[in-house]
Amino acid sequence: MFSKVLIANRGEIALRIQRACKELGIQTVAVHSTADADAMHVRLADESVCIGPPSARDSYLHIPALVAACEITGAEAVHPGYGFLSENARFAEILEAHGIAFIGPKAEHIRIMGDKIEAKRTAIELGIPVVPGSDGGIDNEDDAIRIADEIGYPVLVKAAAGGGGRGMKVARRPEDLLNALSNARAEAQSAFGDASVYLEKYLSTPRHIEIQVLGDGKGNAVHLGERDCSLQRRHQKVWEEALSPALNADQREQIGETVAAAMRKLGYSGAGTVEFLYENGEFYFIEMNTRLQVEHPVTEMITGIDIVHEQIRVAAGASLSFSQEDVHFDGHAIECRINAEDARTFMPSPGRISHFHTPGGLGVRVDSGVYQGYVIPPYYDSLIGKLIVHGRNRVECLMRLRRCLDEFVVDGISTTIPLFRALVDHPDIADGRYDIHWLEGYLAETS
Repeated sequence: MFSKVLIANRGEIALRIQRACKELGIQTVAVHSTADADAMHVRLADESVCIGPPSARDSYLHIPALVAACEITGAEAVHPGYGFLSENARFAEILEAHGIAFIGPKAEHIRIMGDKIEAKRTAIELGIPVVPGSDGGIDNEDDAIRIADEIGYPVLVKAAAGGGGRGMKVARRPEDLLNALSNARAEAQSAFGDASVYLEKYLSTPRHIEIQVLGDGKGNAVHLGERDCSLQRRHQKVWEEALSPALNADQREQIGETVAAAMRKLGYSGAGTVEFLYENGEFYFIEMNTRLQVEHPVTEMITGIDIVHEQIRVAAGASLSFSQEDVHFDGHAIECRINAEDARTFMPSPGRISHFHTPGGLGVRVDSGVYQGYVIPPYYDSLIGKLIVHGRNRVECLMRLRRCLDEFVVDGISTTIPLFRALVDHPDIADGRYDIHWLEGYLAETS
């Protein structure tokens, strides 16, 4: 086991990783920009190193500064959390070259799954069902027209190096295709420095279902069930739950074992999430995230498995501490992402938190790195924290969530708590009748 781990992240996820390290008897090194000098994870770490000014490019994304911090402190491993450098294959390779372990998958797997075209090819080879579409990138307009005619409209033009909804355009009719192609390429080039795009069939009312996996790179891989992340705004997840109200036990076991078998074949190591669109009883692979997910706590709540513990153990050379037969699902969990944003306009709301009180009680977890008097900086994402609630069933979970949202107090800035108070009382949410377009339709109707 490692004796010291550097956490290359900030906010609630840095604190979450820090807690796991402490439980495993591992010392922690917090890195921070000058804007985060008073952050909670910095205060609670065994050591801290300032790695640059507020700009993420000059601090949390500055690889030389992170490597230097490891060498100065003697950290043997780096946990990247999510975002920033968590899916940067080059970062993993540089750490390895310096004799520092990367707490994540192999660089080659990060690279494969980071290229959406290569990821789709790999998924097909591994027996994972995919969305009908082009076999690779679209080189010319004639190929795009031919493939779109074959799979049928509407079609989705997607950036090969994309993520977060950028470089994605829908063509609902043949006359829309060339414009969608041009716009997607331009956006992809601007956002990712890569204009490569490909085509997929556009599904009209799918749910977003993702399967949590863990592997040890030794031929062992398990799935921890699914999360339903269909409540989204601009392709960004807002509310996640496990298990999905749309699946039954047989569907869950079938898709879970399909993914776990694929990860065994791949020799995958660490935590990963295979994401699908689900419509009319069919699953369609869209991408794999080769890192810890923001919403991993809902899976931990229903399985009792600490995913970060397993990440660290596997990176240190251990095998998974459990088998598929040891995985059992208990009750239901829901996570709400509490952001420093106006609940109606979603404009960021940085500033000082004058009062802060989190809910508590049975089945309640709040992952947050803020405190009363803390100043939300304007330089990073707006996540204040995550409210995760567990119940014996979905009805109890929703009741508990309603109570917790009423208890949650964040004064001094605007937050998205009022949005969740409205959602938890909506009959469609109560009945589990929603898809990936539902939330944007609801917001349009209520604006």
